[in-house]
Amino acid sequence: MPDLPTGNAVIGQSGGPTAVINQSLVGVIEALKTGLVEQGKIKRIFGMRHGVRGIAKDHPEELVDLTGTSAEKLELIAHTPSAALGSTRDKPDDAYCDQIIEGCRDNNVRYFFYIGGNDSADTCRIVSEKAAASGYELRCFHVPKTIDNDLRENDHTPGFPSAARFVTLAHMGEALLKSGNAGRSDQKRRSQGHRRCGRSRTFDQPV
Repeated sequence: MPDLPTGNAVIGQSGGPTAVINQSLVGVIEALKTGLVEQGKIKRIFGMRHGVRGIAKDHPEELVDLTGTSAEKLELIAHTPSAALGSTRDKPDDAYCDQIIEGCRDNNVRYFFYIGGNDSADTCRIVSEKAAASGYELRCFHVPKTIDNDLRENDHTPGFPSAARFVTLAHMGEALLKSGNAGRSDQKRRSQGHRRCGRSRTFDQPV
């Protein structure tokens, strides 16, 4: 693929965490590993801690190397709620974007993936336009984190199953309250919840 630049990739999470935002993260990592990393176009995959704050020049220590993350740990992350890399609601202005581009230059980042909703998609657009205006070759990709079916040209958007699950559980809870069996069932759910939480991981914790 001679038309694609060779360099590193960064991935960030933005906006409110959803039940599937880590699924989006793991999906990008796995696709890069079996694609551009294997082809030699991407050398390292970095995670931006707390969104674009992690790549801005003032915060170079906020990049996490995800290249060697094991399949086992990725599987745990994928099924863990909240944002494994940390999130932000920052919407960069021109000065902020200059710091992001400088951070990309310093780390030879040529591929920028940003997971989030509408505002995150707009941030991705702003970064892409700023990079082009400054003459820096940077491929920017927005990755949905929830239903987001109002965003154009998405391959697909996650979140429908988690939304359906929430509504289903809400109706089940209401039915239990009406039947008088809520106390016993709630105890069971709490126990299961503790077991699930015990398997959760973030990228700050070793497997």
